[in-house]
Amino acid sequence: MKDTHPSIEDKFIKMIMKKSGEERIKMGCDMNETARRLVIASVFQKDRSSSEEDIRIAILDRFYGNEVSPETKKEFIRKIRLKLDT
Repeated sequence: MKDTHPSIEDKFIKMIMKKSGEERIKMGCDMNETARRLVIASVFQKDRSSSEEDIRIAILDRFYGNEVSPETKKEFIRKIRLKLDT
């Protein structure tokens, strides 16, 4: 979806590029952490008794849902479950 006017997008890119590499990385990390917290809040909103496993699987699904094959996703979920069982 592209709903930003090209001139605004251009201004935004120029503003971001004026920042140092360190500032841009920090912004990206902050955005990632915010997205992660939103997923966790959403999981708990649906079910207060959600486990750590449920949360990790939800993060995997929401961040990488269609980016990985179903087989790869199943393998990641298997590893999440194994790691939490040990």
